[in-house]
Amino acid sequence: MTDPRRKLVVGNWKMHGSHAANEQLLEGLKAAGPLPCDAAVCVPFPYLAQAAERLARSVLAWGAQDCSAHEQGAYTGEVSAAMLQDFGCRYVIVGHSERRALHGEGDQLVADKAKAALARGVTPIVCVGETLAQREAGETEAVVKRQLSAVIHTLGHCAGEMVVAYEPVWAIGTGRTATPEQAQAVHARLRAQLHAATPHAERMKLLYGGSVKPDNAAALFAQADIDGGLIGGASLKADDFLIICRAAQR
Repeated sequence: MTDPRRKLVVGNWKMHGSHAANEQLLEGLKAAGPLPCDAAVCVPFPYLAQAAERLARSVLAWGAQDCSAHEQGAYTGEVSAAMLQDFGCRYVIVGHSERRALHGEGDQLVADKAKAALARGVTPIVCVGETLAQREAGETEAVVKRQLSAVIHTLGHCAGEMVVAYEPVWAIGTGRTATPEQAQAVHARLRAQLHAATPHAERMKLLYGGSVKPDNAAALFAQADIDGGLIGGASLKADDFLIICRAAQR
């Protein structure tokens, strides 16, 4: 029987990559063979075909970094969940702090994107997290609860099918990382919130993101409610990403 809490490690390439660089990275990941966790890479839209082709017979899944809340229509520049489904995407990141901050995405839009993804069989990785100012003001719990509540309400009985990623904004790309204890405290609150909303909370995967590196991954993944990671910069180096994956052994 598959372990429902088998850890999950997802690479977020952000706006990085080229055909040549991707080829080298994907081949390096494929060469690793079996991994002790589930693993995936979320790549820029132009490289979905390359990821699908190269990873088709590997242990890694692939996904995208965003999707539209709309099924189709006059939405220039948008990419629908149906299109991601065409490329065999297993996952899509929604609500990343960079989308919230740089593109003005609010809680309800993030929830609508998660719903659109699930409708097409693509698992949304829903990101929540607070800024440094919000943490210092003691607002962490209120902020992440509000962000997650919108998604839970919109997904209804399907809420148990999403993956949740806690990414403190102050730790993304800064080199700063929440301590394992800080991260666990927020994950425990998120798990409790999910328990109140769905009978599937215990088997749901809660990921930590925010400057996860080979030298801190094991301590983070050892926490009771941290089920893996959403990895940024370290996912661009095959060796680093694989070390992080191996740290996710149950």
